[in-house]
Amino acid sequence: MSDKLKVTIDGIPVEVAPGTTILNAARQIGGDIVPPAMCYYSKLEGSGGKCRTCIVKVTKGSEKDPRPMPKLVASCRTTVMDGMEVQNITSPEVIEARKGVVEMLLINHPLDCPICDQAGECHLQDLSYEHGVATTRYEFDRRTFERQDIGDKIQLHMNRCILCYRCVFTADQITNQRVHGILGRGDHAEISTYIEKAIDNDFSGNVIDVCPVGALTDKTFRFKNRVWFTKPVEAHRDCPTCSGKVTLWYKGEEVLRVTARKDEFGEVEEFICNTCRFDKKHTNDWVIEGPRNVSHKSVISANHYETLTPLPVIKKNPELMEANKQQLERATKL
Repeated sequence: MSDKLKVTIDGIPVEVAPGTTILNAARQIGGDIVPPAMCYYSKLEGSGGKCRTCIVKVTKGSEKDPRPMPKLVASCRTTVMDGMEVQNITSPEVIEARKGVVEMLLINHPLDCPICDQAGECHLQDLSYEHGVATTRYEFDRRTFERQDIGDKIQLHMNRCILCYRCVFTADQITNQRVHGILGRGDHAEISTYIEKAIDNDFSGNVIDVCPVGALTDKTFRFKNRVWFTKPVEAHRDCPTCSGKVTLWYKGEEVLRVTARKDEFGEVEEFICNTCRFDKKHTNDWVIEGPRNVSHKSVISANHYETLTPLPVIKKNPELMEANKQQLERATKL
């Protein structure tokens, strides 16, 4: 007897292990049926359930109890049951509710994409494009905060924060001591350090990678370039502190920044130390593996080729070359 559970998502069946959430079951299928997730992070224990963008409709609870769930549920927090049937992109109710969630996330978010370093790789940008509405019903003043340096390499833009808690979980689980967290309640809640302490441990830079928006930015990369003008390259080095597997972002021959490698869902594969991230920005510090595989849906893929041999974009045409030569001679004589 198989210990796998069968669940159907948008008409596509998949068998998963007991305890798997609907979101991770959808990720095993892949493609467009995977619900978006702004707060869930598979590498961080306890994450999920904050942003509600991954809500889905359970039309059949299980084989034993086929009744549908009365309300939409967060797929990152709901485990599958044998025989469960779920609707995501096939449910108009889910799409409409997700529009409302995105509208709530954007209530206090500033329209500063033109100057935000996260533009081009911002999950909130993608979510707004796919599920956002043209106007907002919010008529009150937005929350505003002053920019805050929470370390010599990290700057906090609380105006852009959506309170996903990812940076808090990261500091809790991969560093020795967390000095920042959520202060205040309700509309006054904000990310901040306790009594203006600086985040200075060796893995502090990872809070930049896990942030889905531009709230936590790399001060060494700020305003240097747009990500779609850079070339991401996979590289590694022998690091005594971390795995040393990174992505180098080139502009010409200059390494503008170093980040951890991310999977297809935008999650860090292995966290890296601050030495690799901030102090090793020369090509001779690394062993180059090759161009990074970039999704064709990403703006970063513009003018980015993964082939090692030149593409046959321009073929030699002897007749055209001769005609051009003759035309040039005539123009020169004139």
